[in-house]
Amino acid sequence: MRINGAWASGDDGVERPVIQGRVLTGSGLWIPAPFLVDTGADQTVFSASVLEDLSLQSRAAQDRIGGVGGIVNSVLVETQIQFYRETGSPVVFRGQYRAVTEVEALDVSVLRRDIMGLFSVIVDQPGNVVCLLGQRHRYTIEQS
Repeated sequence: MRINGAWASGDDGVERPVIQGRVLTGSGLWIPAPFLVDTGADQTVFSASVLEDLSLQSRAAQDRIGGVGGIVNSVLVETQIQFYRETGSPVVFRGQYRAVTEVEALDVSVLRRDIMGLFSVIVDQPGNVVCLLGQRHRYTIEQS
């Protein structure tokens, strides 16, 4: 299985590795959501704007989460995240995920090791590659 991403420019003009996904709302609709491929992230976290669009019941988290921007409040939501294989068929991840509650805390949702740990993660800016590899897909590093 291969899930492809891309290098996408943010509002600040900086290119970052992103995989386009979809998230299941409380009404059963799938909404689009880009996910930053953050190899150092401890948790998959939805941005506040995605949380608002989900219209899901949330639970208060026992602790706060932190990153470069500092410590922020978050909630827990149960939902599904969907990505697309290179064949176009969907792959779904069900779970409990964090979501920040303050818009300024996170401008794009973050993908973490709970999902990425199932794959080999390729984040190669000079080669213009962002992808998750699993099952029958492998990669080789060669010296040129």
